[in-house]
Amino acid sequence: MKVTVVGAGNVGATVANVLAVKNFCSEVMLVDIKKGFAEGKAMDIMQTAHLLNFDTTVTGVTAEIGDENGYAPTEGSDVVVVTSGMPRKPGMTREELIGVNAKIVKGVVDQALKYSPNAIFIIISNPMDAMTFLTLKDSKLPRNRVLGQGGMLDSSRFRYFLSRALQEAGYPATPTDIDGTVIGGHSDKTMVPLTSLATYRGIPVTQLLSKEQLDDAVAQTKVGGATLTGLLGTSAWYAPGAAAAAMVEAIALDAKKLMPCCVYLDGEYGEKDLCIGVPVILGKNGMEKIVEYKLEGDEKAKFDESVAAARSTNEKLGDALK
Repeated sequence: MKVTVVGAGNVGATVANVLAVKNFCSEVMLVDIKKGFAEGKAMDIMQTAHLLNFDTTVTGVTAEIGDENGYAPTEGSDVVVVTSGMPRKPGMTREELIGVNAKIVKGVVDQALKYSPNAIFIIISNPMDAMTFLTLKDSKLPRNRVLGQGGMLDSSRFRYFLSRALQEAGYPATPTDIDGTVIGGHSDKTMVPLTSLATYRGIPVTQLLSKEQLDDAVAQTKVGGATLTGLLGTSAWYAPGAAAAAMVEAIALDAKKLMPCCVYLDGEYGEKDLCIGVPVILGKNGMEKIVEYKLEGDEKAKFDESVAAARSTNEKLGDALK
């Protein structure tokens, strides 16, 4: 399998590195507009091949703005991961990036499609739900081939904070012991961590943690990205990169794995004409099935609020959708 990762910054380079180390791709192309940047990152990764025992070939390429042939080396990619755009800075919301990143993402997708018309696209650029919607509408690709990476990242953070809460409650939990899912928008205010379905080795966490403990884990999950941005001075990269790589792996291996991803809804969950995070089966065709959880009470209300917020953000895309 050939995978192109657009953007060789922290997130993009992490995606490429994880893909290489996992050793299921034959080739990873790392693309950036900054001359020599992707080439340097790719060379650095390849110099770990013997140390980490992988055979994946990672190659960097510069595709400067205005270079119509810049994406030629990406030809024939099976999956394209788009990380391009301005990252968040402390105090910024993901939604504040919509103007500048919409133009960048649109240009990247158009160029990548020219050389890889059959590729599946995974969008990471923020605001992710809106950028996924923009990609789908602008490219006119079938919805199974346009996915947003938010749910996998947010769910991983949810599992981390639940494991910490369980540890404080006296249970020797690690994130790998936890099954927990986050749906809804990839935003501090709109993501919906599903405490009702979360388990610790099969035991519902609602039986082990108080409402206050669960509410705290949910609150920390929702601001997980902002917390890291405040600490690091920029957006996180290890977990976002690994989350995208996990999605690529499920597609490459036709794993039929159930993963929360941002996809286009066409009647599922009673909603149409928007992209938002829901559980999906991922396989060689990309999104192969949307799984509908039965949402009730507060979780249903929170999901409805998330849908409304996603629609509001999409309206700000304006001319980018034309």
